[in-house]
Amino acid sequence: MKIAVTGTRGIPRIQGGVETHCEELFPRIAAYGADITIYRRASYVTKANRLDSFRGISLVDIPTPRRKSVEAIVHTFRAVIAAKKANADIIHIHAIGPALLIPLAKMLGMKTVMTNHGPDYEREKWGRSAKFMLRLGERLGTKYADAVIVISDHIRSRLARQYGRTDTDLIFNGVNIPEKSTDTDYINSLGLEPGQYILAIGRFVKEKNFHLLVEAYRQISPTGIRLVIAGDADMPDDYSESLKCQAKKTGAILTGFIKGQKLNQLMSHARLFVLPSTHEGLPISLLEAMSYGLDVLVSDIDANTLPQLEKTDFFRVGDIDDLCTSLRRKLSTSPIERTYDLSGYDWDKIARQTIEVYRRVCGK
Repeated sequence: MKIAVTGTRGIPRIQGGVETHCEELFPRIAAYGADITIYRRASYVTKANRLDSFRGISLVDIPTPRRKSVEAIVHTFRAVIAAKKANADIIHIHAIGPALLIPLAKMLGMKTVMTNHGPDYEREKWGRSAKFMLRLGERLGTKYADAVIVISDHIRSRLARQYGRTDTDLIFNGVNIPEKSTDTDYINSLGLEPGQYILAIGRFVKEKNFHLLVEAYRQISPTGIRLVIAGDADMPDDYSESLKCQAKKTGAILTGFIKGQKLNQLMSHARLFVLPSTHEGLPISLLEAMSYGLDVLVSDIDANTLPQLEKTDFFRVGDIDDLCTSLRRKLSTSPIERTYDLSGYDWDKIARQTIEVYRRVCGK
């Protein structure tokens, strides 16, 4: 099978949940013999990841304006045309905004698979017009795609309720079980000690609610405990610049976007992982924190309410008083290493499930 993939900024080493999803999933599918091409947004390609292929996947870079209001739709349009010219059997479109182009792909004669990573129109960065287009993308993708993959049960239930589509394929995000690092040179260079810091990870966008976490940290001022946020903004804006100023004033440490051994060290030695988001699909950063056996504290949105977590792992979303109370409670006890059952989030299993969707769509 010849599979074209779009809707992602690209891989490898590009920040974002969809990007991590694609970086883990598609090399595994390629290993089964599928011909995979991922169409990347050229504006996110750097010297470090300027490649023609990655782990058996062909990478094609498409020039795209780096403007959040148009880049996804322009890139997806160009990717659909390129996929048709390349005679792709299936075009796999990730996220509901790019799904606006599923009717075009169908008109051009391609089989279509859509992965719904969550209701992006709930993200606070979008204005009224953008939210309308995202809702339209979800509606068109859900109605016309040959197969719809959802990454969580609450997305599946919502699509059945809102659009009457009941044949969606529930295929979770995944996580690798890591080999924890015993090295501390990187965290020491940040002025950190093992077990003495709170860790948050993600892009600097408003729905991640990092500003709430920084303010809660300022209010409780835990003795000897630092706050570390690993991530950055794709494109600097008023929110990301304000967050950086706020973090600097409170003594929080911002590492920028990191992966590999640096992230491994941060995860291996953290005291507590916090995810205060107002919007998620199925957060890979939370699964990663759980894979390291970290104690966690997350907002009580549907996407975060994993069955492996306990009642005390949640705080009311957007409620800074409850966040402060929960942080104090978590930090008042001795550091603990937890064990979670992550067998349902195995990337190899996820790859096999996705291949079965492709085979069904192609009638094979």
